[in-house]
Amino acid sequence: MKALVTGGAGFIGSHLCERLLEHGWEVWALDDLSTGSLDNVTHLRQNDGFHLVVDSVLSQSVVNELVHRVDVVYHLAAAVGVRLIVEQPVRTLVTNVQGTETVLEYCNRFDKRVLVASTSEVYGDHREEVALVEDARRMYGPTTQRRWAYADSKAMDEFLALAHNQERGLDCVIVRLFNTVGPRQSGQYGMVIPRFVERALANAPIEIFGDGAQTRCFCHVGDTIRGLTALMDEPKTSGEIYNVGSQNRISIIDLANTIRELTGSTSELTFVPFDEVYGQGIEDMLHRIPSIDKVQAAVGWQPERSLDDILADVVAEKQGTPVGA
Repeated sequence: MKALVTGGAGFIGSHLCERLLEHGWEVWALDDLSTGSLDNVTHLRQNDGFHLVVDSVLSQSVVNELVHRVDVVYHLAAAVGVRLIVEQPVRTLVTNVQGTETVLEYCNRFDKRVLVASTSEVYGDHREEVALVEDARRMYGPTTQRRWAYADSKAMDEFLALAHNQERGLDCVIVRLFNTVGPRQSGQYGMVIPRFVERALANAPIEIFGDGAQTRCFCHVGDTIRGLTALMDEPKTSGEIYNVGSQNRISIIDLANTIRELTGSTSELTFVPFDEVYGQGIEDMLHRIPSIDKVQAAVGWQPERSLDDILADVVAEKQGTPVGA
């Protein structure tokens, strides 16, 4: 079997390529290396079944050729991270919407099954501490808040995929990811765990955006990849949306203290208002908890690794002893 992974040199994409190769797949990774990295796939390039194509998901000729030659497509390529959204909003919108449109068009043309990676951000700003089911209402803040540009672009990706499925019979499945974390993730674009770990290991101040009361559920990348491949392998998931994430919540301030204790760090905690970090037009969501009943019923998936496992792997990598997922 042959697979195309768009965003294949990214954090999640590189782990997915690794797993597919281990299971005997031939893999093409398409990545423009804007947020992905050659370092993420250096160990894979020695495998004759791995092919890295450095180009954009916006290139129709490249996407056309790659989709034609594979059996399935994992579409992970996207502009990600709050900092990137603020600094390059045009790129965020064009990459996410036009890139997905291009991938779906050629998957439909060549009748190829496709998995579209979406995000928990499409649920918006939920204030209640309740598990979000796949058909939960969107709860957005003010229409002028720039953060929703990313959420809206990914919601449009979902609508495009469902429209292709309903109108043209495209075989596709949509997965909403909740805070995937693990080795190879960079803190460069605002990802909280690698950023906190890097600061803690350097005994530098750990900056908490806002008051730290917001909570998140973190899922190990190894668990996420199991979920993606299980959903791709199950034909009955076509035309459906699934949450993939952990349900173990922790507040950001408790996360910072846990990382300080784990690393033996003397870092101080500092609190920075969101407007000072990203400028006007950015607010944070208080809570994001996934309901995973649907994915459990469909493929029997649930997370196997704890937050302690995640932090141990990230700390080990940042200390120079990488741990594979």
